[in-house]
Amino acid sequence: MRLDLSIPALRIRYLDGSLTPAQLVELLHERMLAEEASVQRHVWIRRLTLDEMRAHAAALDGCDPKTLPLYGIPFAIKDNIDLAGIPTTAACPEFAYTPQVSATVVQRLIAAGAIPVGKTNLDQFATGLVGVRSPYGACRNSINPDYVSGGSSAGSAVSVALGLASFSLGTDTAGSGRVPAMFNNLVGLKPSCGRLPATGVVPACRTLDTVSVFALTAADAATVLCAAQGEDALDAYSRDLPPHGDNFGAASSFRFGIPREADLEFHGNPDGPAQFALAVAHLEALGGTPVEVDLTPFRAVACLLYEGPWVAERYQAIRPFIEAQPQALHPVTRAITEKGANISAPDTFAALYRLQELKRQTRPVWQGIDCLVTPTASTIYTIEAVQADPIRLNSNLGHYTNHVNLLDLAAVAVPTGFMTQAMAGMPWGVTLVAPAGQDLPLLTLASRLHARTVPTVGATAHAPHRLASAVPDEAGFPSGQVRVAVCGAHLSGLPLNGQLTERGARLVRVVKSAPCYKLFALPGGMIKRPGMLRVDEGGAAIEMEVWELPAREFGSLVAGIPAPLGIGTVALQDDSQVQGFVCEAHATVHAQDISHFGGWRSYLRSLS
Repeated sequence: MRLDLSIPALRIRYLDGSLTPAQLVELLHERMLAEEASVQRHVWIRRLTLDEMRAHAAALDGCDPKTLPLYGIPFAIKDNIDLAGIPTTAACPEFAYTPQVSATVVQRLIAAGAIPVGKTNLDQFATGLVGVRSPYGACRNSINPDYVSGGSSAGSAVSVALGLASFSLGTDTAGSGRVPAMFNNLVGLKPSCGRLPATGVVPACRTLDTVSVFALTAADAATVLCAAQGEDALDAYSRDLPPHGDNFGAASSFRFGIPREADLEFHGNPDGPAQFALAVAHLEALGGTPVEVDLTPFRAVACLLYEGPWVAERYQAIRPFIEAQPQALHPVTRAITEKGANISAPDTFAALYRLQELKRQTRPVWQGIDCLVTPTASTIYTIEAVQADPIRLNSNLGHYTNHVNLLDLAAVAVPTGFMTQAMAGMPWGVTLVAPAGQDLPLLTLASRLHARTVPTVGATAHAPHRLASAVPDEAGFPSGQVRVAVCGAHLSGLPLNGQLTERGARLVRVVKSAPCYKLFALPGGMIKRPGMLRVDEGGAAIEMEVWELPAREFGSLVAGIPAPLGIGTVALQDDSQVQGFVCEAHATVHAQDISHFGGWRSYLRSLS
């Protein structure tokens, strides 16, 4: 069995000493040679030599694996992203240059311990969703080489799916970080625009581009995002995102939008309707409630991408080169890009006005749902079919993806099944979409969905997505939320619970305190209240609820708490601590000790 390259699996091996980075690159080198000898999938434009990989591994000598989140983790880089000393081609040999420094995102990943293993093939200048528009050869699918890999981040997806890298970097303007993920049974993260800086990335549409991540699990994608995210002074479009707030992806109940029946399009794929319905059923089983959404304005946005001024932005990205050497471009890439030279300034402003109108039309959708769920792609095609009809079939693959960056949304593509033999058993998946900043909640929900669907990841025999370690770590993603434990009238359904819900709070879990508290029924007041007091002996475990509310609302909640109650640190039965309601000791002197009831609800029941 091949080595499991998921990040937690490799970290276990590094920490117990059964594997070293130097040994890993030797194994990967052998695997790459074997893969190239079996099927020419055209994954790489420039694979790093063994000596080059050894040098990166040697840079980790003396480092403590515990201190580097990506210690010894191999990754591939789409060849429109700079790696110092290695040519960047954007899949156009005449355009190639050799950067002296790596892209900011690559620098951050290497600083976190990651090892680059090569530059991957792509649709030229990141223009396409198929992976066949490259002079370096059509990149072939990892599951079935007769089929397209998806693009433009073609080799990036295939390298991870084949077990040649733990994760890879792509770019995404119209779906290039999502479509290849579905086609190769991977998680594809299209982060919020600007979350990953684009310094050192050859632009397609600079105002829309984002570096993307292909990974075996949502947790791995979150680890990579955490290590590389953050504003970069050299990238005017980079930004720090506000806290994500409530992590709906971890909640026991959430609302997800789905297209109306009239909006679903599968472009002749006979398996599409059943596969999408199955994914919706899985989300319902996780506690989700589906809400139909009218996709009409979203589709109108998608049409702007290739019918509006953003084609001119593609032209502007390589203007000196295309004007000097137009014959150097792939014929399809050239045909698409040259149209941008004819778009006028008035046309541009008209499209910007229209986009703003559509943004306003789509904005209310998010008030009723936590995320939108669509197929990642409607279908998949063979390489032969795409080469025979390159523009139309490529356009079909962007049906559910083209609107996302124009509307400043985050998205995660997640595998949910395999199609029947009518579609050659190829992978299927859906994409979870939410407003910018919601990357962590989307990844959390993606991890839960992924765990209950496909049996293995990529083209490997491994199932790391089904392990406990496959849940994304929230530590690197501030929520802007505060958790507070309540033990009395603020419990669900009791008189003061509205003080929480009106502040946007949600119930996280029902818990018990550590067995070091006494509960007292306090005298007086229009509403009966308990007081919880920590004691050195004779304490009990008290039933509580932990609620989460926005930090901006926490101050007003605390300000409204009457003496002798207040907020302090409460120890829970699982040895964790949380802010919670406590009572001043003097108020319990003449109060009734009700600790033996184990909680306020039980005491109230005894009164009736």
